[in-house]
Amino acid sequence: MVTLDKIRLDMAELQKLDQSVRSVEVHADTLDEALADAAVQLNTKVSNLEYEVKEKGFDGFFGIAKRPWFITVYQNAESVAKSAKFKELQKSGLMDMDEEIENIDRDGEFFLHHFGTDICLKVNLPVGEGKPVNLADILNDIKRPDTVDFDENLIKKFAAKGTGGVYETVGHYSRNPAADAIFVVDISKDELKATCTINPPALGGADVSHSQIETALKGQGVVAGISDEKIEALVDRPSYNVPVVVAEAVLPVDGRDAYIAYNFETDRSKMRAKEAANGQVDFKELNLIQNVVEGQPLAQKMLPERGKSGKTLFGRYLEAKNGKDINLPLGKNVTLDSDGRTILAACNGQVLLINDKINVEPIMEIDGVNIKSGNITFLGTVIVNGNVEDGYNVKASGNIEVNGEVGASTLESDGDIIVSHGIVGRDECKILCGGSLWAKFIQNSRVEVEENVIVQDSIMNCEVSAQHRIILQGKRAQITGGHLFATETVLAKNIGSAGGGTETVIEVGIDPRAKHRLEDLREMQEKALKELDELELNIQTLENTKKVRRVLPAEKEESLKRFNLRKNELSRENDEFNKEIEEILAHLRELKNIGKVYVSGTVYAGVKIFVRDEKDEVRANVKSVTFYYDEGFVRRGKYEKPDFEDVKGPEGYSNS
Repeated sequence: MVTLDKIRLDMAELQKLDQSVRSVEVHADTLDEALADAAVQLNTKVSNLEYEVKEKGFDGFFGIAKRPWFITVYQNAESVAKSAKFKELQKSGLMDMDEEIENIDRDGEFFLHHFGTDICLKVNLPVGEGKPVNLADILNDIKRPDTVDFDENLIKKFAAKGTGGVYETVGHYSRNPAADAIFVVDISKDELKATCTINPPALGGADVSHSQIETALKGQGVVAGISDEKIEALVDRPSYNVPVVVAEAVLPVDGRDAYIAYNFETDRSKMRAKEAANGQVDFKELNLIQNVVEGQPLAQKMLPERGKSGKTLFGRYLEAKNGKDINLPLGKNVTLDSDGRTILAACNGQVLLINDKINVEPIMEIDGVNIKSGNITFLGTVIVNGNVEDGYNVKASGNIEVNGEVGASTLESDGDIIVSHGIVGRDECKILCGGSLWAKFIQNSRVEVEENVIVQDSIMNCEVSAQHRIILQGKRAQITGGHLFATETVLAKNIGSAGGGTETVIEVGIDPRAKHRLEDLREMQEKALKELDELELNIQTLENTKKVRRVLPAEKEESLKRFNLRKNELSRENDEFNKEIEEILAHLRELKNIGKVYVSGTVYAGVKIFVRDEKDEVRANVKSVTFYYDEGFVRRGKYEKPDFEDVKGPEGYSNS
């Protein structure tokens, strides 16, 4: 029957358990690391933890915009209860402090001592696979010449069930007070320690009890730091003629100083090159740049802690020092969060610790991109004062400025790319630009830009795609070989070469990206239709066989099902191809700018000019000409210098 008193007892037990549950807040790069850290702080296993996610972590993109996990971790109720039971067993002497309840195997043990005129027994039960106490051993020890009587049945009961960590009277002996053990309690001069030294009893003498030692300590004025565990251990296993500590002062604990918890590596010497899965080091990926995004937490000041005062054995106050506060290491382009102690990035860029201050640099300036720097990935603008050597890459969310030459490399930028000298691609260079590209010359490279390509000298044997214009306006301004696409305009002095040689193709009046996608779609559709024809032939063959035989072998029937599934899948893909192709064609038809090619010098024989997919193949050299679209044909008109005032560029790279 459930009574009100029973409910009250259960509620009190639950409240006690809830109060014993501790929690910690943890920041870490991964959830596993955060839980491992919390397990250390809570002194338990990860399997015993429950947690609440305060802020979900993010691995970032190629390590960019990485954000740590922030979780609150609790020890689950079951493990708290188990821990409480474990502490009770420790207190009873069943196990040592550093052992865990589920992993321990300990034999049972007994302690037999003479207190007053009583023979007292304490039995600790075995733990795990440990052996029980041997009744014969207890009886052998109790049978001494001074023993008067003992209760064997009671001893048998305690040997089997234990005494619950306390001494129980099981018999009597003939006491000789002159033979009692003698003990003395000494207090250190600094009042920090009290020791007990015991001289062993003779036959018929009484042992020193827990209450005797405690009474002696209090009799000398000890009011703090008395250790029941140490006294109990000394009573159980006396160390004779040796001073044993039984009480210690509560020492003061100085408060921890404030400190900065950094979310980035502050020691650049610890930054290591990336390792491949096989363990080999990729020396092009040196990981020397720590990118951050605006609003990303960079560090947090952990507040100083107050010290915890102590007491001497006599209760005298021992003062503790409070932790010291520190100033926040605020540098350039950082700000404080609303909590007043979390430092955030105020812009995208590279986080650096300079003169013990946190800075975010939106511009990265390096001497060159080579084996010393490795590949560069940066959330901001990159300025390279030298060359970008063959095989190395630069990726930037801002601009890329190269004051030297670019080799067989890859440059990717969300902004503009400026190359003071030239680009010598050796058929392995790739330029992807979210703005405009300026260069002295471009050779044997693939270039894709969202706005304009502006070149001073020449473009040779390149595939260049510009969503707006391709402009060459230097002394040579020569386009030789390759395939150039521009939605609006191509301007050059000369196109092609006098001796012919490599093919030169210019296309304007179209969206280069859309046209490339259209070509890819048609190629994929052609492959899909070819596979569809083969499937239909196989399906027809199997169905005809089934009509004749009425039943197909299991293997053939499975093949027929598989062929039909694939046919349906290809049919859906073909419908999607048709839909996207029609959308692209409609987009190309709706382009308002029909495109023009301006040539102030010579267009050499062999050059192919496309305006809105209409072709004009130049059979003989033509000078000072403009190619344009008119009523379904490519027309040639007199050259008129176009007005490109809206094309603004960096210093030294204007279109004029």
